[in-house]
Amino acid sequence: MADEIQVSGSAQPMQPELAEQIPETVIRAEEVKVWFKSGSRDDFRSWVLNTIHGRRNTAKPVYALNGVSLTVSSGEVVGIIGANGAGKTTLCGVIARLLRPDEGSAQVLGNVSALLSMGTGFNTDLTGRENIYLNGLMLGFSRKKITGLYDKIVAFAGLQKFMETPVKYYSSGMRSRLGFSIASMLYPEILVLDEALGGGDAEFAERAGERIQQLVRTAKAVVVVTHNLKFITESCDRALWIDTGRICRQGDPAEVVRAYEESIPPRPARRILTPDYEAPNTVIGEKLVTDVRNISVSFTVNRKKFYALQNISFSVQAGEILGIIGANGAGKTTLCRTLSRIYRPDSGTVQHSRRISALLSMGTGFNKDLDTFSNIILNGMMLGMSKKKMKRQADRILEFAELTKQRSRPVKHFSNGMRSRLAFSIAVAVKPSLLLIDEALSAGDLSFKQKATEAMDKMIRKADAVIVVSHNLHFVKSVCTRAIWLNQGRLEFDGDPEEAVKRYQVWVEEQKQNHKRKEA
Repeated sequence: MADEIQVSGSAQPMQPELAEQIPETVIRAEEVKVWFKSGSRDDFRSWVLNTIHGRRNTAKPVYALNGVSLTVSSGEVVGIIGANGAGKTTLCGVIARLLRPDEGSAQVLGNVSALLSMGTGFNTDLTGRENIYLNGLMLGFSRKKITGLYDKIVAFAGLQKFMETPVKYYSSGMRSRLGFSIASMLYPEILVLDEALGGGDAEFAERAGERIQQLVRTAKAVVVVTHNLKFITESCDRALWIDTGRICRQGDPAEVVRAYEESIPPRPARRILTPDYEAPNTVIGEKLVTDVRNISVSFTVNRKKFYALQNISFSVQAGEILGIIGANGAGKTTLCRTLSRIYRPDSGTVQHSRRISALLSMGTGFNKDLDTFSNIILNGMMLGMSKKKMKRQADRILEFAELTKQRSRPVKHFSNGMRSRLAFSIAVAVKPSLLLIDEALSAGDLSFKQKATEAMDKMIRKADAVIVVSHNLHFVKSVCTRAIWLNQGRLEFDGDPEEAVKRYQVWVEEQKQNHKRKEA
């Protein structure tokens, strides 16, 4: 470890009247290098095998950051873009003082509030209310201060009904909402967001963008990592493009985004699920692939029963592409977990006439302490494939996921995007008859999304039926043959995708107006 991070600043909320006293440069990184060794002692499995066979660890260091230098000035909103595994999350960890550089130095003048990977730091066995206090205390604030802000945090997150529910039952979007609301409501001096809104719905993402702009007026600086290039161009003062641990380009957001998009190699012309994609000429069959009848799913919290799904019924026929839409907390993830038999319904029945492959929330089911290769075998077997067949396919899966060099690296060191790539690549290899996708690529980078949509196109055409959960309403209207709108655990609409999206958007606008009236 060459140089340690230097920090200064109090643990008190930043006050607007002190903004003029902030030093010009609040973050300064000079030649920062962070590296790891594949098969090092941090990977216990590799260490045991090396010890048994008497092998020495001769692995060369792999640089997550390789000589990164940057400054962030007072009042700036800096956006960071780049492919999965480029080093964005590692840089956030350095700024947030969660990682120390192996070489170089980083100086941060202020108290940092970091929201990394959709609520990293949550204790999933605790309730939403308990996690608000836990995270607030971890950020250096008194219990009294958190109590004073509690109602505002809950109202902004829009999760009033779920505060006594353990976070382990939250969807990724609900965790994203709660984590952002905690971090942003406590008036941080420096706010670091790493794909914090990747699973959020459209209404919350819009409010969060407005909230970030408000924070700039009181915070020293805001650093945002996102694959949402529109957000970068519209909400950031400066953008950085990171690739393989180095800064490729920085400056005007529009110019940096343009250079990044131009770096993505064009793929062969073919029909893929782009915004201009037209749904295939699917023949809807009479044979049922999935039959859901009157299912209800509840969770008991503090001796009170809470229903995530209530009396849901629908069927999926051969050839259908069913889209499921709704706000965070509507019950979409619970429905997916019930369809994939992770949850057992309290009442009602779920029947599948085909083998189902579920791609849920960026690698749900990964064992974070195992390496990449072991997780490929484990997840394949969970999806009904033999160990022998998954071993044969492992190299192809790694190549498709662009993670060949990460074969022996524990998944716990992966960013959300890297987990997303790996989970999707495993599902592609399984070639299911019934494909279930729950916002699986929300954290994927531009290049991989392009490749993944081609693979998804093939899967849709080969599978007997597809069920997809998405906040991309254009995708639902363009690709799906039918759509379901869920709202607070109930089925509001089942039918034409255009009509489903129209009704949902009307409801979203009503919610936005209600929220503005409450704030006023």
